Amino acid sequence: MATVKSVYSIITSPLVTEKTTLVSPYRQYVFSVAKSANKIEIKRAVEKIYNVKVEKVTTTIVKGRAKRLRWNQPGRTPDWKKAAVTLKKGFEIKLA
Repeated sequence: MATVKSVYSIITSPLVTEKTTLVSPYRQYVFSVAKSANKIEIKRAVEKIYNVKVEKVTTTIVKGRAKRLRWNQPGRTPDWKKAAVTLKKGFEIKLA
């Protein structure tokens, strides 16, 4: 039996960077999402939270980078998943 996830546990946060603001005129928005979330869950969560219609979802797993920890020990930041969501014509999300 499948467990029901909260929409707020699927969409972690919107990513507002210089690169992601350049694609917003094309109705594309980028979100940090749960690593276990699939495209259908991401689409439903964005539609429910922001009250918009989603046309397409693309996902990418971003690999963690190497870092130095205490006493100069090697370590890594965690891997995370991001989703680029394209909205249907006439819809827009105000993030700022």
